[in-house]
Amino acid sequence: MIHEVKTIWKEKMAFDSQIDNHTVRIDTGGEMGDDSGPSPKKMLLASLAGCTGMDVVSLLKKMRVPFTGIEMDIAADLTDEHPKVYSEIRLIYRIFGKGLDQDKVKKAIDLSQVKYCGVSAMLKKNSPIHYSIEYVEELLPLVTDN
Repeated sequence: MIHEVKTIWKEKMAFDSQIDNHTVRIDTGGEMGDDSGPSPKKMLLASLAGCTGMDVVSLLKKMRVPFTGIEMDIAADLTDEHPKVYSEIRLIYRIFGKGLDQDKVKKAIDLSQVKYCGVSAMLKKNSPIHYSIEYVEELLPLVTDN
């Protein structure tokens, strides 16, 4: 399988990337950019969250673990030298639901991080990824497939 993305320079430091039927703006702030989109490195962190989040949702549904929400917070340390890369990534999974089966939730997250999430696997080759899980007994509206 080949993934293809077309990216076109628009102005200053802004680029539009055509990803399938979606256009994503990438930019920077400050003097050089207009902050009209997220930075490339922050998009990479969002890709990590999306990749592992999709895995966890899929796995929890297969494991028949009812949950009402998932949030992820990611923080990453950037090196001072060029090329500036992430030296460490910290990921917090926040799982919402009443009476969550914590063993199954942990198993789903571990499977994502160790086996399924390709973005995580790529990033780990350069930056260690440390993750933790917070269980929130608060009820959010149940997410259902329409």
